Amino acid sequence: LKIADGCYNHCTYCLIPKIRGKYRSFPKEDLLKEAQGLGDVAELILVAQDVTRYGKDLYGHYALSELLRAITDNTSIPWIRLLYCYPDKVTDELIAEIRDNPRVLKYVDLPLQHVSSRVLRAMNRHGDGPVVREVVRKLREQIPALTLRTTFIVGFPGESEEDFDELRAFVREARFEHMGVFPYSREEGTPAYDLPDQIDEQLKQDRVDALMRIQMDINREQNEQKLGRTLRVLCEAYDPVSEAYYGRSAADAPDIDGKVYFKSAARRMPGSFVDIRVDEVLDYDVYGTALDTQEEAK
Repeated sequence: LKIADGCYNHCTYCLIPKIRGKYRSFPKEDLLKEAQGLGDVAELILVAQDVTRYGKDLYGHYALSELLRAITDNTSIPWIRLLYCYPDKVTDELIAEIRDNPRVLKYVDLPLQHVSSRVLRAMNRHGDGPVVREVVRKLREQIPALTLRTTFIVGFPGESEEDFDELRAFVREARFEHMGVFPYSREEGTPAYDLPDQIDEQLKQDRVDALMRIQMDINREQNEQKLGRTLRVLCEAYDPVSEAYYGRSAADAPDIDGKVYFKSAARRMPGSFVDIRVDEVLDYDVYGTALDTQEEAK
């Protein structure tokens, strides 16, 4: 469910504000009607370039938590997920709504891009390194069993070894459940295109690889902690190659995170929820067995 269009952030590496214009929230009433009109869906994902800015232009304040309450009060959709929350706009009210609303998944996508204050200023990101660290600390502290996803850009013009070392240390410290890393891509028409100290492509890739090696170890350790545990899984389909069903837990967004593969003696329909015992892990995915083997009705 797209809750807004455009962007107000004007990051120096991005053309979206020029292409899509200023940030425009869609009225709560329209979004609620759209959510109600979706029918019997298992998961609703709220998206925008920055969902945390929602409502500021229409109502004079950040209204994402109000929108979440309206949707949960007026629909029966069991899973509601947020994508693209900006760190400087994660309010205490929003944290409380995510924590206390049982149908809002304890999953926050927080595209941080960097942690060095110097690089963040060059990117024209809102919030410096201390802001980034504080929002991660606060989210971890106030929302039990939270899943945090983030993205970083490495090789931004002028990124020094010291800047990268700070980012590498932060990745080890924060232990994100999901993380994507991208080499800076020079885009004509953006302010960053003409910045001095452009970085060699091979060095960019080396920095991507260095961060992803750390993240792979973190993900392996986190998945190993799931062994023997029970996960609630949203079934997506059957894979005839592996002869197993697959789906996602609440900790996994579609297309970008890992999957849960599972064996089941009973037929499982796409869109149904299944309790899975985790038996095995491999990189970013886990494998398990359905605990309820009763035949499901169509």
